[in-house]
Amino acid sequence: MNIEFCHLSNIEIADILTLLTNDRVLKHMPLAKDSLFDEKQCLAWVKGKEKQWQDHGYGPWAFLVDNKFAGWGGLQYEDGDADLALVLHPQYWGLGKKIFNEIIRKAFNQMRMESITILLPPTRNKLKGVYLLGFEFESEIMLSGECFIKYRLYKPSI
Repeated sequence: MNIEFCHLSNIEIADILTLLTNDRVLKHMPLAKDSLFDEKQCLAWVKGKEKQWQDHGYGPWAFLVDNKFAGWGGLQYEDGDADLALVLHPQYWGLGKKIFNEIIRKAFNQMRMESITILLPPTRNKLKGVYLLGFEFESEIMLSGECFIKYRLYKPSI
């Protein structure tokens, strides 16, 4: 199995729409609730994600598994932090840890970040994995009218 990272702008909009309108995926994305995501919005969304690379030197990638679009994620600028996102099509959920590890490697080794964050909705009650990965609770925050719990992962000291 071959996993590649590429820019979202290299992915067909129809493939991104299929992912971002999948009910099982949307269940984990509170900011997407009650929104109608069409082709025009998707194009603007991709443009915004690509702009993060220009503005901050990092941003989200598209993930390809054996040359098929599996999802998107990576690091997004969020209030001064590099915030990790990982959104996979359900058929690829078993690859989350492998993709996460590669994002972390890039963040701390290539990009030389000192820490990254994740924002999880308070409804996410299975957190053992978050703590096992080394994340620490930081705070509760509001983002676009939704409550999130912020966790931080510091660069491992060697």
